[in-house]
Amino acid sequence: MTNVPKQHARAGSASATAGARQATGWILAMVGSAAFGIAGSFATPLIDAGWSPGAAVTVRVLIAGTVLLLPALITLRGRWHLLRTNSMLIVTYGLVAVAACQLFYFSALETLDVGVALLLEFQGIIMVVLWMWLRYHQRPRRLTLVGAIAAIVGLVLILDIIGGSIHVDPIGVMWGLLAAVGLATHFIVSSRGEGGLPPLVLAAGGLLVGAAMLAATGAVGILPMRANTHDVLLAGAMVPFWVPLAGVGVISAALAYVAAIGSVRILGATLGSFAGLAEVLFAVLFAWLLLGQMPSAVQLLGGVFIVGGVALVRVDEMRRVAAERALLDRLRP
Repeated sequence: MTNVPKQHARAGSASATAGARQATGWILAMVGSAAFGIAGSFATPLIDAGWSPGAAVTVRVLIAGTVLLLPALITLRGRWHLLRTNSMLIVTYGLVAVAACQLFYFSALETLDVGVALLLEFQGIIMVVLWMWLRYHQRPRRLTLVGAIAAIVGLVLILDIIGGSIHVDPIGVMWGLLAAVGLATHFIVSSRGEGGLPPLVLAAGGLLVGAAMLAATGAVGILPMRANTHDVLLAGAMVPFWVPLAGVGVISAALAYVAAIGSVRILGATLGSFAGLAEVLFAVLFAWLLLGQMPSAVQLLGGVFIVGGVALVRVDEMRRVAAERALLDRLRP
């Protein structure tokens, strides 16, 4: 009988630890989404000043990888075997989740409107659900499916696709769906923590591999590269070109990738991918604050749908975890 209070205390402590870990995961997810979301507001002034999207994204990824390199090496603390044992994971992340995702997305922009291309890319969250179903037999529950539908409806609304005259090119759709594969790869690879590779090292390694790949595509002419040192207009003021460049590299890439990988390690691929939809909300908010692009009522409604969809997926995940714990308690002697 004296062991019962101790068992309850241990259970309470474990529950509190799990709750704190989940809270950390959500904080990282929101930080990552906000950091990714401000990328457009930093990059737009550069592109308006004559930078090609390819040049902007290549320098962005290179700056981020360089900034994270030293902290990543310090984090390894001599555990160089982690680089060897996780080399394929790093290369896959860099080539597919960073370089290919960016390259395919910008290729889609050549024939599709931004809203359509972004919507196609974010189909990656549906690919994550399907992958977890096929690979790990985690069949999506009803609330997850309803949440996915609500989130996609929210994306359509917030990107204001229906309100405009949209030209859909089959080749552009292909590039957009390939970008979705890259986004799905980001969430799936980020969730793999069994190899012991710290998120900071995965982010730094992946970004440097991605930068090399993007630079190579630019060198052979696949990705147009144009850049200059002209001052740019940001938040209503003329600033040196390196100000938004530093922002897009340090904040919306270095910080964004580390926070996003850390959050997915905690929340898992499915929930982490839905939490990543907050990036669209932050993108609209920052465009309003920094570029004066006021969101419409339809976009605000889309935000409600996205938040509601994520909430449904979160509730479904909590129910699944509770059911698994209850089953383990019944099986435990």
